[in-house]
Amino acid sequence: MPGDNAKKALIDSLNGLLADYFTLYLKTKSYHWHVAGPNFHPLHLLFDEHATELFGLTDVIAERVRKNGGDTLTSIASIAAKASITDDDRTKIDAMDMVKALRDDNAALVKAIRAVKAAATEANDNATEGLADDWTDQAEQRVWFLTQTLA
Repeated sequence: MPGDNAKKALIDSLNGLLADYFTLYLKTKSYHWHVAGPNFHPLHLLFDEHATELFGLTDVIAERVRKNGGDTLTSIASIAAKASITDDDRTKIDAMDMVKALRDDNAALVKAIRAVKAAATEANDNATEGLADDWTDQAEQRVWFLTQTLA
């Protein structure tokens, strides 16, 4: 039977992942709005597709926090405090630099998801473990698409 510390660690890791998803969502959406150049159209569409996927998981992650008895993030400040993915406030960025940044951020997200899965295993939360496999696959696919865009 998992202890309170394992459950608290899981809740903390889920909230960190939630913050990273929100941060990466906004960064991806900003790049969608600001991309320019010869690859505008395919990147505009790709970034929008990725942003939609990222945002779609925020509720699922937050509900895992609640189902584990924790409180979720409540504000932009709480997201900023927990996120490990960095913001990008620039509006004039080379399109391929956007792709590289998003590739690297999604690769970092894979590591964060794996940490959540490990915390879920420790807390005996097989539902989060199973979801983490799907989240990993989705993030790895985004890394793959972005990597191939740079080839």
